Amino acid sequence: MSDRMKGEKHMGRIIAIANQKGGVGKTTTSINLSASLAEKGKKVLVIDTDPQGNTTSGFGVDKNDLDDTIYELILGECSIEDCIIKDVVANVSILPSNVNLAAAEIELIGVERKEYILKKEVDWVKDQYDFIIIDCPPSLNTLTINALTTADSVLVPIQCEYYALEGLSQLIHTVNLVKERLNPDLDMEGVVFTMFDSRTNLSTQVVENVKNHLNQTVYNTLIPRNIRLAEAPSYGQPINIYDPKSAGAEAYMKLAEEVIKYNE
Repeated sequence: MSDRMKGEKHMGRIIAIANQKGGVGKTTTSINLSASLAEKGKKVLVIDTDPQGNTTSGFGVDKNDLDDTIYELILGECSIEDCIIKDVVANVSILPSNVNLAAAEIELIGVERKEYILKKEVDWVKDQYDFIIIDCPPSLNTLTINALTTADSVLVPIQCEYYALEGLSQLIHTVNLVKERLNPDLDMEGVVFTMFDSRTNLSTQVVENVKNHLNQTVYNTLIPRNIRLAEAPSYGQPINIYDPKSAGAEAYMKLAEEVIKYNE
């Protein structure tokens, strides 16, 4: 057991999935890592902090038909227990989001300690879960800062493309600032490569490049470019339910094993 987990046996491990670049597989990773951890017997809470609400709908929840979402929670209009939708799939509960959340940034202007709103709420329930996975919006705004202030660590999905490293230094800088000023316990969980195409040299070069340039843990599991993985959200199912034999499902199960091992 690593030092950082000593004395934390009963607390949920909170992982923020962040990258301010869009289209890198954040939501895909939030949905499928959560569902894979659950299949491995872990109790998981997913928190959707993206106003697009794609993680919410990826679990088959009608995001436009919700009274209590993370938006109402942040504004103090409901308790966290009111917002959580239990067992959207076995062992996975979700704190949902929808487009209303886009207004949160403005509503929170001038609110005291606004960076800690989510943390304060999550503290009430974190002991009930083994893992809490937070899907962050593709920007470094108040919502992302709230996620980073709540989290124990940050997992960064990186698309295997030429500009993969672009913006990463900015994210690491933000993580370090949050660590310095708001959440001294925040760690970089590491980097996971998504949309890996074994047929192109570029994918392999990007992985090598990042490993050489980054002083970060890089997960061994590579998430492939996979049609089934792309289709699954439109059916409101994680990949391990939609197509458990697909390459995408196998990859996320492997990633879940790595994450469990890393956090033991």
